Amino acid sequence: MSEKKTSVTVTIGGDEYSLRSDRSEDYTRAVAAHVDRALSEVRALGNIVESQKAAILTALAITDELFQVKAADLDLQQRIRRLTDDLARFVPPQKRQTPPH
Repeated sequence: MSEKKTSVTVTIGGDEYSLRSDRSEDYTRAVAAHVDRALSEVRALGNIVESQKAAILTALAITDELFQVKAADLDLQQRIRRLTDDLARFVPPQKRQTPPH
């Protein structure tokens, strides 16, 4: 992360927001676009008139994505550890390094 804050104007749900971030403009725009798409998907599912309810449902959908990615990452880490342990058996003992766990 850079220490310089940038200001970026984005549109989410038809409303403009001026965001200050220490991330790049492209990154901030991509994050805002993701939120806007998720909000549009939530609104397309039904007759959600209240913007607060739509925002909460959107936050839940994005949080679900995050949790799924974290679970998949943890699963991948565990699989890599098991494979590393399995492969270590084929390396002569004097050349083995103890992997950090």
